[in-house]
Amino acid sequence: MTNNVGQLDRVIRIVLGLVLLVMAATGMYTPWTWLGLVVLLTGLIGWCPPYALLGINTCKRR
Repeated sequence: MTNNVGQLDRVIRIVLGLVLLVMAATGMYTPWTWLGLVVLLTGLIGWCPPYALLGINTCKRR
């Protein structure tokens, strides 16, 4: 698994994932709130399966 999620993309995913999970934990439940877990995990790992399937890479080239 090669990283395909860039730094800014990772920060956005982590923040959004945490916000959605906090919403779920505080009772503001919608079906989208538990999607926060997936968003958070892809941000922490730095690899996104749909990006890999579509050939998207937001990492900067070295």
